[in-house]
Amino acid sequence: MKPARFTYHAPNSLAEACEMLAEHGEEGEVIAGGQSLVPVMNFRLAQPAKLIDINNIGELAQIRIEGDHLVVGALVRHAEIQRSALIAENCPILVDAAAHIGHLPIRERGTIGGSLANADPAAEWSLMACLLNAEIAIASRRGERKTEAGAFIQSVYTTDLEADELVTGILFPCLERGEGWSLKQVRRRVGDFAIVSVAATLRLSPSGTIENLRLCAGGMDVTPLRLRDVEYDAVGKPPDDEWMSTVAAAAAATGTPESNVRASAEYRCEVCGVLTERALSEALGRVREGR
Repeated sequence: MKPARFTYHAPNSLAEACEMLAEHGEEGEVIAGGQSLVPVMNFRLAQPAKLIDINNIGELAQIRIEGDHLVVGALVRHAEIQRSALIAENCPILVDAAAHIGHLPIRERGTIGGSLANADPAAEWSLMACLLNAEIAIASRRGERKTEAGAFIQSVYTTDLEADELVTGILFPCLERGEGWSLKQVRRRVGDFAIVSVAATLRLSPSGTIENLRLCAGGMDVTPLRLRDVEYDAVGKPPDDEWMSTVAAAAAATGTPESNVRASAEYRCEVCGVLTERALSEALGRVREGR
């Protein structure tokens, strides 16, 4: 298959890209890495009349620290995140997430902004953004705004982006010193989207009880799910085997997973519980090892 006819534009600045989006509206489509858009264009599931290539906008390809946040530009490639010493030092779970994405050619070309704008509920960046309560930076001719990941990702392939807007960056909070983390997935083959994913960060108090927990499950609903009730209830609890089993049972019962050709709903629930226990155990191990 080949895509339908379109007009190609390559703006050299963010302002120019925003002008083009404002002019073309729903006829325009932003392309960066093209790992999601090009296949659906080839099958003609998407037929944009105007294709706006933002690869010339260098300001969107930067990684930097702002206060206690790591700012990752929308054009940063998955492989760049995987190799970044700055990210490894300040938010190492993102390095691990990048390593789980597709195969090397996909990681070398695909971008974090494109992945989030695509809003696949099984994608690693959707999971990471929801886990860490990241902020999504968005621009248009009307100005700039930021929104939390939970509000940005609304459903399967659905975000709150307007037709004249584009993602410019993602602001992830840096992990605190001594904060453990883990990402666990089950997938059929290396490079496949995960059937179920569980990610966690964990910090202990000086007395050894849980001070802060973040827990998020992917593949259990139309968006990644933060288990906030479990997180609130965890504070002050000892992180023992009984507690981890209780949390795993709660995770297995979360969301409304659907059965499809990849897995049944019952399988997803069972796997979610198992992965949760493994993720908590690994995060706890990293806390105790000081890494």
